[in-house]
Amino acid sequence: MPKNVYKNSGVIVLFSYFCNNKVRNDALKAMLKKRILFILNPISGTVKKASIPEKIDQFLDHSLYNADIRYTEYAGHATEITHEACEDGYDIVVAVGGDGTINEVGKALVHSSTAMGIIPCGSGNGLARHLSIPVNIKKAIELINRCEIHELDYGTINGHPFFCTCGMGFDAFISKKFAEGGKRGKLKYMQLVLSQGLRYKGEPYDITIGNEEIHHFSYLVSCANASQYGNNAYIAPHASMSDGLLDVIIMDPFGFLDAPEMSFDMMNKTLDRSSKVQTFRTDHIHVHRQTEGPVHYDGDPVMMGTDIDVRLVKRGIRIVVNPDAKDVKPNKIQNVISDIFNEFSELREKMGKLKNLKIKK
Repeated sequence: MPKNVYKNSGVIVLFSYFCNNKVRNDALKAMLKKRILFILNPISGTVKKASIPEKIDQFLDHSLYNADIRYTEYAGHATEITHEACEDGYDIVVAVGGDGTINEVGKALVHSSTAMGIIPCGSGNGLARHLSIPVNIKKAIELINRCEIHELDYGTINGHPFFCTCGMGFDAFISKKFAEGGKRGKLKYMQLVLSQGLRYKGEPYDITIGNEEIHHFSYLVSCANASQYGNNAYIAPHASMSDGLLDVIIMDPFGFLDAPEMSFDMMNKTLDRSSKVQTFRTDHIHVHRQTEGPVHYDGDPVMMGTDIDVRLVKRGIRIVVNPDAKDVKPNKIQNVISDIFNEFSELREKMGKLKNLKIKK
């Protein structure tokens, strides 16, 4: 056989080897890619979502992920889609919406190997803000590219999973009004709080925390796995999703003059310093009330009976987190202002009691 034939055969073999290697490498890379599903709720919150698929395509690391997108069409649809995604072997399911959408996705992921990602597009974005997940869509996608996944706690209220907060009393009352109002957004929520806050009178609760029984007339009873309701309103400023405990907040009814103090404390992570608030830490709380009524979990209202059982489930869900998250503490000035408010409130209470004693005499 002529020499040039041998030479050409060697080139062909070498070319074939490198081509096959490239095919194998491409196949290996494709196998190593994570499967990620984005679930979009087109009506949650106030953010327009028409551009989100384009931003996912633009900013997602496609060398790391094979991505799909689906839209929800009705309440509960996100849960159904997520169950299917788990069965299909997706590595991450991303909730694109508010705390309600996150709850629908999350409850289908508990105790599974599939992790939850979050692109916050809701009215309050309580869980995302607690986890320091950016509300900027581009930055939230870039955080997903870093793929830092932690096993975190979640809670249940009468068996229903929640990831941020649940409660009864005024917060559940407002959640119900907010859901019935149709319009969404921070402004609408604040209008409801301001118009209804001082009208709401509270109700009596029998509360069991461990071996302790508390009989209290309360404005609200809130159980927090995360620190805030949303919009940086901190109902439980020290709550952690990795400590195996719920932060329980029992708030007394308050008047017009107390409202600025309560608002300041909630927005500045000093609510636990208020004289109107009792706080406890536990993994289980039972509440009995005189009548059935609304409760909320992750901001969504539901009607429940007179007995409410809330439990903490340790490390039951995998979530994509921000590895650079920092816990920002209230500064000295904020603490001083909070103390002044509290001293003023306590002084008014003492003066009110003295006045009542004089009237009785």
